[in-house]
Amino acid sequence: MRAQVEQVIEVIRPAIRADNGDVVLHDVDETTGVVTVELTGACVTCPASTVTLKAGLERILKDRVPGVTEVINAGDSAHVIGETPVSL
Repeated sequence: MRAQVEQVIEVIRPAIRADNGDVVLHDVDETTGVVTVELTGACVTCPASTVTLKAGLERILKDRVPGVTEVINAGDSAHVIGETPVSL
């Protein structure tokens, strides 16, 4: 599952980088289906980071990688944007 998640992130990474952000994969829990990432760069202070994470990254990963149930943001950017782990 991790390899599939990495492949999908590589496909969507250029769109995130186009806005001077990036995403770092930290963990894929194959038991729960939770993928932990860290949004970096401009994503750290961007008010649309949660939309990028949930409506973008999470939606695409759930669609393309069987077993993914949620994507959560770890690291400093989660605290800066006030994000809590919530599934839409």
